[in-house]
Amino acid sequence: MALRIARPLAPRKAASSRPGGRTPSRSGARASLNALGLRWKIAALLAGGCAVVAVAIGLLIHHARLDQVVGNARSQATAQLIRVRQLYELTGQVDQSDTDAALDAPDLPAPLRRAALAGQRTTYLDLASDDPCVWAARPVGGRARHVLSVREPLREQADEVADFDRRVMFSGGVVVALAALGGAGLSSRLSRELRTAAAIARRISQGELDARIDHPRPPGVRHGKDEVAELATAVDTMAASLQQRLEAEQRFTADVAHELRTPLTGLHTAAELLPPSRPTELVRDRVSALRTLTEDLLEVARLDAEVERPDLETHPLGRLVEAFAERADGSAAAFTARGTRAAYGTFVRTDVRRLERILTNLVANARKHGGEPVEVWVEGTGVTVRDHGPGFPECLLKDGPQRFQTGARERGQGTGLGLTIAFGQAQVIGARIGLSNAADGGAVAVVCLPRA
Repeated sequence: MALRIARPLAPRKAASSRPGGRTPSRSGARASLNALGLRWKIAALLAGGCAVVAVAIGLLIHHARLDQVVGNARSQATAQLIRVRQLYELTGQVDQSDTDAALDAPDLPAPLRRAALAGQRTTYLDLASDDPCVWAARPVGGRARHVLSVREPLREQADEVADFDRRVMFSGGVVVALAALGGAGLSSRLSRELRTAAAIARRISQGELDARIDHPRPPGVRHGKDEVAELATAVDTMAASLQQRLEAEQRFTADVAHELRTPLTGLHTAAELLPPSRPTELVRDRVSALRTLTEDLLEVARLDAEVERPDLETHPLGRLVEAFAERADGSAAAFTARGTRAAYGTFVRTDVRRLERILTNLVANARKHGGEPVEVWVEGTGVTVRDHGPGFPECLLKDGPQRFQTGARERGQGTGLGLTIAFGQAQVIGARIGLSNAADGGAVAVVCLPRA
């Protein structure tokens, strides 16, 4: 019979008083995990899995080795007890030269003493003390029973087991580190391909419709399941379909505008030959509006096709804006600019004709859809146009100008091409247009030009 010493149970932790049992450390760990990239998540997952396997294998090996050592120690202690008992029965005393054998030893563990007095030969393993050992004991004598015991020290075996555990832990740590490095290496390709797909998708969303991922998987290959290749193929197919649809729309717009140009020229000539009258003025006004719409459509088609090439030169911004104001005097886009003299020394590199087109469109849009007064001022390398109307609608501020959409009924009727052309021309000359609403009401458009 073998006795083992009891080990104290670990005290239970108090239950969390937070709602749902969540602790700040758990939420912080989850936030840290979410902040990691896919590459490091895969590496951490592989390392964690290998760590669990390594711990399980290490525990199995530890217990197997410990059981082997303990079994050998119990066998040796039992064999020593048998030898000592035989000598005791022959001589009636314990060999004094054998210091590990004793009769009624005072430091004999109480459970082992009770078992021996009950008539059992048993062993007792003590690994919790500073001096680990194994005891073997049995009863001797007649009615006045005594306990004959043998004590075998296990310091050497305990040190051997501890050294074995350290080697197992070191080997497990090496395996986990190699698994983490291998996982990071294997997942780096996946992460790189996903980042490439995301970058291409962003380029497509910004209008670069000919951008493609072009995954290197050979066409027609169906062996295996490469999800990244399928994603890349789907994105490329979507981009190609979107590009075809937009190009078809652009060709249709350009063809319609081009085909309308000839009959509109004839219609304009015929309207000029009509005798002066109120109906003649109405016809001429509508023909002029239709002709302007056709020219705007042709300009939008050229901007969409990206065939426009700017004629960039260096000019003083203040004098440019003053010249634009003089030429717009008397038209629907007439304006008076402030701060032009202070901008005489501010030089910008721009296309004069296209910049004038941008400003006149913004001023005309402010007068048509906003409210008086319309203010224009120059500050730094920027030109600001502001009205005092209802302001830009939220959808326009969020998504930008859309052709044939004015955004809000309160801003009046129109084709929505003015802002579209202004943004397109700004892109051609390398300028930026920012749209916002003033705190006290009114729409604000700021044209930022590159400094020379």
